[in-house]
Amino acid sequence: MPSTDYLCRIQTMRVSRREALRYAVVAGVGLVAIPLIGCGEDEEKAKATSTPVATAVPPSGFFDSDGVKIHYETFGEGKPLVLVHGFVLNITYNWVNSGLVDALQPVRRLVALDCRGHGQSDKPHDPAAYSSEKMAGDVLNLMDYLGIEKADLFGYSMGSGVSGYLLAYHRERFNSVILAGTGDRLVLGSTDQSRSDAMVNAMLAEDISQVTDPTVRAFRALADAIPNSDLKALAACAQRLRESGTIDRADLAAVDIPVLIVNGENDNVVGEVDQLAAAIPGVELVIIPGADHLVVFDPRFKEPVLSFLEEE
Repeated sequence: MPSTDYLCRIQTMRVSRREALRYAVVAGVGLVAIPLIGCGEDEEKAKATSTPVATAVPPSGFFDSDGVKIHYETFGEGKPLVLVHGFVLNITYNWVNSGLVDALQPVRRLVALDCRGHGQSDKPHDPAAYSSEKMAGDVLNLMDYLGIEKADLFGYSMGSGVSGYLLAYHRERFNSVILAGTGDRLVLGSTDQSRSDAMVNAMLAEDISQVTDPTVRAFRALADAIPNSDLKALAACAQRLRESGTIDRADLAAVDIPVLIVNGENDNVVGEVDQLAAAIPGVELVIIPGADHLVVFDPRFKEPVLSFLEEE
């Protein structure tokens, strides 16, 4: 039986380790390149030749990520927090409509992208375009484009799979990572492909009436409701996510930065969250009673996320 407490919190770390990690994490990074300037003639020469590239980058717009046009938006100021949304969703539907932009903007500079295949970004129909390496590469390329050396990272659902990949293989770019709506099947992979196959078929169905699985039917209904959805691109994305993205447990076992996982008690979409949490050293796991996969839309979700960010 779930606890009747406001939040069921499961701590799987030692406090001493948590404190050590917290104080070891870099407190923040500059968002623009600062030229090194000498004095006298050297100073005048530096002023004449330095080019503040990052300051010319608009706060929202598009950039080229290895040939794919990616749309991004930023909100607020301060230490950067990169946001990676869920499957079918986009910046507006995942982060703005959930109220998370309003909640997080006071404590972080939010940097959000429309993942390839979603929102205003390009929508390739080739499944090969959606490999874990390429989707994670879009995040790193956005950080480079904005002049962000290091950031906090927050991924939801599909975005938690991308963020899990970054945590395993590129964590030197991040101070901390938040995963939500996640599980072992999404991050570590699974031999059971039936749900993934159903998702691909749901996106390719001529009409939603042909989709019988209630979970994937909900995703298809959402895709139909969101403007500019490209069902073929979403099917290609779902197919590639099914075929790749498995992260080796040994790579997660080496994680040495703070990680928070927040899941709904009744989330049965992406596998067992306990199994994923057990694979990450020092993880903090928060289970929200009664919530499902749409946990980011639950008003109780903001509290543990803000508490975690305030400690970093």
